[in-house]
Amino acid sequence: MSEELLEQFLNYLSIEKGLRPKSLEAYKRDLQDWLGFAAKRGRLVTGPLTDSVLSLFMVDMHDKGLSPRSMARKSSALKGFYRFLLREGIIDKDPTALLERPRIGRPLPKVLSRQEIELILQQPNLSNAYGLRDKAILEVLYATGIRESELIGLNLHSLNTEAEFLTVVGKGGRERIVPVGSYAMTAIREYLLKGRNSFCKNITERTMFLNPLGKPISRMGLWKIIRKYALMAGIKVEVSPHIFRHSCATHMLEGGASIMAVQEMLGHVDVSTTQIYTHLTAKDLKNIHRSAHPRGKLQRSD
Repeated sequence: MSEELLEQFLNYLSIEKGLRPKSLEAYKRDLQDWLGFAAKRGRLVTGPLTDSVLSLFMVDMHDKGLSPRSMARKSSALKGFYRFLLREGIIDKDPTALLERPRIGRPLPKVLSRQEIELILQQPNLSNAYGLRDKAILEVLYATGIRESELIGLNLHSLNTEAEFLTVVGKGGRERIVPVGSYAMTAIREYLLKGRNSFCKNITERTMFLNPLGKPISRMGLWKIIRKYALMAGIKVEVSPHIFRHSCATHMLEGGASIMAVQEMLGHVDVSTTQIYTHLTAKDLKNIHRSAHPRGKLQRSD
């Protein structure tokens, strides 16, 4: 009976939902685990107290060491299966209604140390146009934390040289002002004065960072530039524009910037997105507590 219901559900997913064979196989494996678990306990998957046995099943999966992602997938398969049975009139109550989907923690972003960033920034050869351009790109990415698409979209009007800030167009067309800092500002000036003309083929072209054809650098071109200098610096992890963004945010927070300031600078709509950068270790927190809290460490009474 249970296997027949599973086949009906898989046929529904294939015909009505158009799921691919690999997805169907994943559903089948997850639901067969559940059917086997219920059968060992002498329970029908459509019988009474199914909800309590489902909870035991999820606990058992956790005890077997399944990751939150795998458990979340099984939970989704179970919910879909029982919604189908309810819609078909095979059951009159959804036993998964109160079944919580395990939370999948957001992985911490990869971050380079300040020393690693410094090594990368030292690599471009400033005696030629390519080096001047690449130095400016790297300095801007680290100084501002802007996204790769935002850097590619920068034009000459984006830069305010006197106030030393960029006007960046982010997601949803939202504009924001981002400070550049003296190091990045110096690199930009050098590139604009001595390097950009070597790439520019059309005097009407306003894009800031150009490729040898005089066109805006591509996303792939930007990645190649960053990987090139990371390899030259001996950085073993794969470095991307987003790692520069993560590193900028993390180093600012470590330096004492408020999370709201970093949120504004990165263009995050929700502060919870920025909070992924506040990944202080337990040791960091302990040291901060000891130095900052009036009762953080025992006072000596000599």
